[in-house]
Amino acid sequence: MTKIKKAIIPAAGLGTRFLPATKAMPKEMLPIVDRPTIEYIVEEAVNSGIEDIIIVTGKGKRAIEDHFDYSLELEENLVKKEKFDLLDKIKKSANVEIHYIRQKQPKGLGHAIWCARKFIGNEPFAVLLGDDIVKSEKPCLRQLIDQFEETNSSIIGVQRVPDEDTHRYGIIDPLEKSDRRYQVKNFVEKPEKGTAPSNLAIIGRYILTPEIFDFLDKQQIGAGGEVQLTDAIEQLNQFQRVFAYEFTGKRYDVGEKLGFIQTTIEFGLNREDLRGPLEDYLKEITKNINQSKV
Repeated sequence: MTKIKKAIIPAAGLGTRFLPATKAMPKEMLPIVDRPTIEYIVEEAVNSGIEDIIIVTGKGKRAIEDHFDYSLELEENLVKKEKFDLLDKIKKSANVEIHYIRQKQPKGLGHAIWCARKFIGNEPFAVLLGDDIVKSEKPCLRQLIDQFEETNSSIIGVQRVPDEDTHRYGIIDPLEKSDRRYQVKNFVEKPEKGTAPSNLAIIGRYILTPEIFDFLDKQQIGAGGEVQLTDAIEQLNQFQRVFAYEFTGKRYDVGEKLGFIQTTIEFGLNREDLRGPLEDYLKEITKNINQSKV
């Protein structure tokens, strides 16, 4: 059994939903409290047993590389000021084997994965999307790896979404179900409203066999005028079985503004150093809002 040791994290998107903040800053570096979103994704990969990560970046994304590099001047400054707790935090983010490749044209998620094909070679690999942070007892990616080790097949992470939101996601058309694992008839990228075959949405975590590159090589244009990973998975499913797994855990959508704000608040409330003052603040502003409505 080939083990999953490599992971791709696509981070080449333009971040238009967060403009103007992302004009000069990668959206992956926007902080949830005091940690950039991409650090949560890398941490999940490492905690799932991934040994090598390749981040697919684009123009203006150099800050991601700098974040996961050592900063000797900063480290020396923290030592002098005896801020050893902060020193441990920044060293932890740098102590990961990360590689980088640039997606030179914004041609979509499928194209970003294709750009990392030489790094992956002929072995199964993981993909983690930065718009989804998942909190769970067992890391989300580890759950998918466990399923791969049972099936030796590609595994797509899914969760249920409201029916009115299915047009925003890749959706599976499920066949047989075994516990939380589904055999899949079809994968549909962003179906039109009212046409989705289920409400089981593909949520930013994948284990894929290297044969996926045979279909990504075609550079087939799909929804939104881009090369869609879901389309390649649909083609792969006609050649070798692909499963979907309804993973456990709470998923946070940090790829849009409201979800990002909600995530920041909830993560802040989970911090002992912030919980009390933040709760007091939220109660106060809620009180003021209610009074203004009277």
